[in-house]
Amino acid sequence: MATDNETAQIHGWFTGRLPEGWFTGAPEIVRDREEIAVLGTLPDPPGDVSETERAALIEGLARRFREETRERRIEIAREAERKFRQKVSWGVVCGGETVMFTTLSVPVMTRLRQTERQVLDTLVAAGVARSRSDALAWCVRLVGKHTDTWLADLRDALQHVDRVRSAGPDINS
Repeated sequence: MATDNETAQIHGWFTGRLPEGWFTGAPEIVRDREEIAVLGTLPDPPGDVSETERAALIEGLARRFREETRERRIEIAREAERKFRQKVSWGVVCGGETVMFTTLSVPVMTRLRQTERQVLDTLVAAGVARSRSDALAWCVRLVGKHTDTWLADLRDALQHVDRVRSAGPDINS
């Protein structure tokens, strides 16, 4: 788990490093053990368009941003990867939709009992997923989507634990 100081350092570094005008505000930085994701907000599409046109506008704005900033994003990512020793991924938020350009796909080992494997096999047989791995990722996304508030509360609690731990005595001295 990242400490508040590490998170603040990374957020400050990216905020200072990104060119002005890329996003409507400071980027959101999401960090885990393997990856730093940089999410910037683009201007929202006009509100007076149909849902179909709105979806196409969001896709077009995201794609244009991706293409126009590609070289500079690669340069910044390489610099950050050397500095923070983590891979960097990029995405944008536009009209409430998040579009990720690059993300890591990290293997995760798990042990499942037969009934749990049968759930994955059912998803594969039904064509919901191509493999057990895809089915498991689908399940994780579904749980995440339906438990956002609970997961946010849990992350807040973990940050509190990190703050209390860092304020405690140094046992390595």
